Amino acid sequence: MRLITLGFPVWALAFSFLAWWQPDGFVFLKPAILPLLALIMFLMGLTLRLEDFQRVVLRPQLIVLGVLMQFGLMPLLAWLIAQGLALETMLATGLILVGACSGGTASNVITYLAGGDVALSISLTAISTLLGVLLTPWLSWLYIDAQIVVPVWAMLKMILQLVIVPVAAGVVVNQLLPRLVKPLQPVCPAFAVVAIVLIIAIVVALNAERMATVSLPLLLAVMAHNLAGLSLAYLISRFLGHSSVTARTLAIEVGMQNSGLAVALALKNFAAIAALPGALFSIWHNISGSLFAAYWQWRRRSEQP
Repeated sequence: MRLITLGFPVWALAFSFLAWWQPDGFVFLKPAILPLLALIMFLMGLTLRLEDFQRVVLRPQLIVLGVLMQFGLMPLLAWLIAQGLALETMLATGLILVGACSGGTASNVITYLAGGDVALSISLTAISTLLGVLLTPWLSWLYIDAQIVVPVWAMLKMILQLVIVPVAAGVVVNQLLPRLVKPLQPVCPAFAVVAIVLIIAIVVALNAERMATVSLPLLLAVMAHNLAGLSLAYLISRFLGHSSVTARTLAIEVGMQNSGLAVALALKNFAAIAALPGALFSIWHNISGSLFAAYWQWRRRSEQP
């Protein structure tokens, strides 16, 4: 099991390449993405108790900080990077849409694997999704000067089905049957790694054709956007005196966006090319997130006596 978790970034990269090379072997698994995400959330719920969420409620300043960085840093970074690399208008629009969206559910998985504060990550994802109903259109107007329509009910349904219900189910099982759950907890990370690697492969396969049209400036823009979000959020959190666990949680939550929503918004409100940044971000932030999680797994093991 340790080989699976420690090799997370290797598996992610290997299966990404395999899916890009042979997409037909993974495309048919598209319907499995949502059930796999729900399964991962349930497994995370098995490692949590109600006290974990009560602790988050007692520290609302962390929620405020996370939201401010989510909707303050990411769209601004997207705009600055797009300007700096002189991206064409529709690609810049797509990148800004990524920055204007809330945190994605993948951030919860990466936080879990990185040894972060999972309860805080889940709480931030839920709250940023709710706030995104208002903030994503406003930020799009501010940075793109365009009116967009956000699928409110689809967003709320997604967060309910993929985050709140499965996590709550896991927490309830953990509360009611702790003796049954305890032996399962050590293997939960390995199962989560297998599921997220498969999801990454499916996402790569679904976007294999689009990848052929990706230019170097766009690739650099997406990578810079994600890495700048991760780095700045971590540094700001540490500067404000928060622990490494809290800082890495906030960094992951801020740096990993709901890029699937950005793709949907781009296709609905702009030209198809505007969906490219979101599609590429969907692939890249999972790979960078797996590397980030692996680094913190290594750090935690190396610091143990």
